[in-house]
Amino acid sequence: MTDPVRLVLNLSCDDKPGIVAGIAGTLANSGCNILDSAQFGDPETGLFFMRVEFVAPAGVTREDVAAALKSVATRFDMHWAVYDAADLLPILVMVSKFDHCLLDLIYRQRMGALPVRIVAVVSNHPDAKPIADMNGIPYHHVPVTRDTKAEAEARMLEIFDATGAELVVLARYMQVLSEDLSTRLSGRIINIHHSFLPAFKGAKPYHQAHARGVKLIGATGHYVTSDLDEGPIIEQDAEPVSHAHSADELVAIGRDIEARVLARAVKVHAERRVFLNGVKTVVFRP
Repeated sequence: MTDPVRLVLNLSCDDKPGIVAGIAGTLANSGCNILDSAQFGDPETGLFFMRVEFVAPAGVTREDVAAALKSVATRFDMHWAVYDAADLLPILVMVSKFDHCLLDLIYRQRMGALPVRIVAVVSNHPDAKPIADMNGIPYHHVPVTRDTKAEAEARMLEIFDATGAELVVLARYMQVLSEDLSTRLSGRIINIHHSFLPAFKGAKPYHQAHARGVKLIGATGHYVTSDLDEGPIIEQDAEPVSHAHSADELVAIGRDIEARVLARAVKVHAERRVFLNGVKTVVFRP
């Protein structure tokens, strides 16, 4: 007989009466104990989102629970899935020359602060290879030029598939992904942009911010779409700055913001707390 197992149910559907009752009743009838439940009905789109974390009793598997939920899921035409809360999400990290976000992700993974498993690092430069080697992570140097971009992205997809990765994390990867790749991996690529979007999109956002004399700088973790720096926002944070800070000082202050924002974005995604809602997200924070 299997031990009790902690599971997560994610669902979205049209908002209508009876959804919560149907889910709670089905879980109770299966002997499951709900530990945490969060839901949101969006009055603008008419959609309902729900995340339920629960314990299935000994002898009841994830597949058993999924089979029990199928009827209520069909009745409400749900998009849904049941996950094992103990599973570590396999991620592929892409980086260029700035390695602070990569180092932070590796540290948090090692300390158990992120429920992920970094299966590979891909870079268009060789600079971060010693970091990957030191941590036993396969490193793939895939140079990118205007003429080789399609071949480089094809190679990245090969690595993504071969490693079993379920998420790509752009940890200051300073290349714009193609529309084809962004669409193919929609909802499975998280980028860290070094500004508080929607302000200061594109290149050198700290220098843009300095030129405008801002009093706050920030960073944004978002899903990648074919529109540059326009993807659904997952996580943001900011720090106060002043007229006395140079553009280079803003860059230095921003590194810490970028690392923690990216880590939080990856964490809530890995914990199945993020739902796409058109051009926005619903995030059920812990």
